[in-house]
Amino acid sequence: MMQRFGDWLAGHNLPSPPELSEAGIAVGLAVAALALGWMAGRRIGPRIAEYWSRDAEHGPLFSGRVCEVIRHGVATVLLGIILSAWNWHPLAALGLGFATGAAAAMFSIAVLRGLNLPRSIAWTAAAIAFAAILSHAIGGFAATRETLERVGIDIGARRLTLLSLLSISITVLLLFAGVRLFNRILTQWIAGARGFDPTQKLLFQKLAAIAAVIVAFFVGIDLLGIDLTAFAVFSGAFGLAIGFGLQKTIGNLIAGIILLMDRSIKPGDVIVVGDSFGWVNKIGVRAVSVVTRDGKEHLIPNEILMTQEVENWSYTDRNVRVRIPVTVAYDCDLKLAQELMLRAAKESPRALNDPPTNVRLSAFGESGVEHEILTWISDPESGVGNVKSDVLNRLWAMFKEHGIALALPQREVRITRDDGKRG
Repeated sequence: MMQRFGDWLAGHNLPSPPELSEAGIAVGLAVAALALGWMAGRRIGPRIAEYWSRDAEHGPLFSGRVCEVIRHGVATVLLGIILSAWNWHPLAALGLGFATGAAAAMFSIAVLRGLNLPRSIAWTAAAIAFAAILSHAIGGFAATRETLERVGIDIGARRLTLLSLLSISITVLLLFAGVRLFNRILTQWIAGARGFDPTQKLLFQKLAAIAAVIVAFFVGIDLLGIDLTAFAVFSGAFGLAIGFGLQKTIGNLIAGIILLMDRSIKPGDVIVVGDSFGWVNKIGVRAVSVVTRDGKEHLIPNEILMTQEVENWSYTDRNVRVRIPVTVAYDCDLKLAQELMLRAAKESPRALNDPPTNVRLSAFGESGVEHEILTWISDPESGVGNVKSDVLNRLWAMFKEHGIALALPQREVRITRDDGKRG
């Protein structure tokens, strides 16, 4: 084809009528393919985009680009079929190759940018796709390959050429994009699966992501023709690194998997670890993210959660009892005071009716009668101090209205006088 294209350029100033007719047919088919791609992106794209955007937990992959991917993808496939289905004249092949290369370049940009890859990588891949398809269409792909193969350097017994570097780069890029796309689709499927709790779904997602990376690694090794025996020294060095310097990292990784498997701590739980109190936002490979009521995010290593005592307020039941101490004076109406305490707790919007709120007399103190209001809440992640504040504010207004006095510290001081004489 390249020879035909060169001869055609050298021997023709103006195209002949058959060449123009075939070029016209090629242009018509290219326009039809582009129109079908546009229709697919307009009709099918919004439905796929709606389904794709249901689960936004793992990042906005392909956010706003689903219709663009469908449009350019369908156009690329149709133009590729048209280009390969017939032995086109060089002029027609040039036009179809240019259209197919442009569609493939736009498809590459849409996919790679949708996978959150940098703009420079996306445009570089698009330029390579355009050049490869156009050179293949006019029969110059073999010549381009030979040129890239000739430029290189010898490293020991191996030769590193521009073609091999390009092949490695494209293979790594495609495998990386494939892993990210596989993880996104698998996450979507697991999130919609029934019969699994959130912890089991998260565990399956982590294990599937690790398996995808391992499979992609060995597939890349096979595609690039790298001898696995070359990794023998590397694997030994990696084992020594684990033994001497990566114990904590590997320990945190294993601890994270165990936490996900036994479901003792899961996203949404309210836990207390040492001085850290908050709700679990995310269980990662290295650490658990705990968000406090102050908006601070504590990253607690998984190994600490496995070896230290952890207080989980929502392990088997999300209901948490709140204790509110109140002390009233000895000379007040005790029965009325207890009724007002019960009423103030029940009127708090976060207090539960079941289990019921109780008021207990706990002790006769030095300054007054000590009580304890026991009320239950079902949303401990929203905090406990604000519940106490709300109940005490209500109780203060009720006590003022009904003349109930709070206990004040009392001390009795006796002064004695000694009239005796000292000898």
